Amino acid sequence: MSSNDAVEDVQDQKQSAAQSTSSSAKAFISGGFGGVCAVLVGHPFDLTKTRLQTASPGMYKGAIDVVRKTLAKDGITGMYRGMVPPLLGVTPIFAVSFWGYDLGQKIIRSFTPNRTSQTFSTTEYAIAGFISAIPQTFVAAPVERAKVLLQVQGQGGTEQKYKGVFDVVRGLYKEGGIRSIFRGTGATLARDGPGSAAYFVGYELTKKALTPAGASSSDLNLGAIIIAGGTAGVAMWSIAIPPDVLKSRIQSAPTGTYSGFFDCARKTIAADGVAALWKGFGPAMARAFPANAATFLGVEASRKLMDMYF
Repeated sequence: MSSNDAVEDVQDQKQSAAQSTSSSAKAFISGGFGGVCAVLVGHPFDLTKTRLQTASPGMYKGAIDVVRKTLAKDGITGMYRGMVPPLLGVTPIFAVSFWGYDLGQKIIRSFTPNRTSQTFSTTEYAIAGFISAIPQTFVAAPVERAKVLLQVQGQGGTEQKYKGVFDVVRGLYKEGGIRSIFRGTGATLARDGPGSAAYFVGYELTKKALTPAGASSSDLNLGAIIIAGGTAGVAMWSIAIPPDVLKSRIQSAPTGTYSGFFDCARKTIAADGVAALWKGFGPAMARAFPANAATFLGVEASRKLMDMYF
């Protein structure tokens, strides 16, 4: 190899590294922006889902009854109770998720250096999606713990124990240290691992289906992005509800109620039947399309804006 070839090789490596760093940064930022959009659109649905999942039998007749009773007691602001934790945590949660998805794709490419096509298979999209959930879980679990506790307090005449998110974190740390704050981490991964795989597969395959022959999916209009994003949400929540129910119960129950994920599943089924694992399915699915359409719309719009300037 000549000295000129060596210099060009070094320059190519530096350029590739710079592009990789830029891609990761853009994925992180756009994911955070998309997450904020998701919370603003989807939180009332999420609150309804969580209350259905954690309420004692007979407290609510269904999702509409949750909304009616919440509005009667707390007004419209009651539908946004517990929104601060996800709003504060949503930027790192979604940012890490989309960064993790970008990382997952890079890992797959590193293991397939001789691939003949840059287009991923469905399995590869699923693997990259699952990988995205691993780092995301360590951010999502404590945020979900605080959110759930704020969402369920006050229902059924229970006391208003916490004044806000920081009061929750302070109380949990005093109660059981870091371990208490991160309760439900395993259940969160059990939900988000398969869920994220379905999420990104649903998005990518829908984009592919909506892309005209000979065109690029990066050129899809906003309407197509909304459809693909909404479909991704539906794909995720169609399989994520059972572990989400268990996660909500583990995170909202008094200390010592459950010894773990499988103990919660066993006790939940014994007490309320298998159907209990699907509590909150209606609100979750009602939220899935609009919230995730907003997510990907925010992600794609912010990504295109960054691509214009960086």
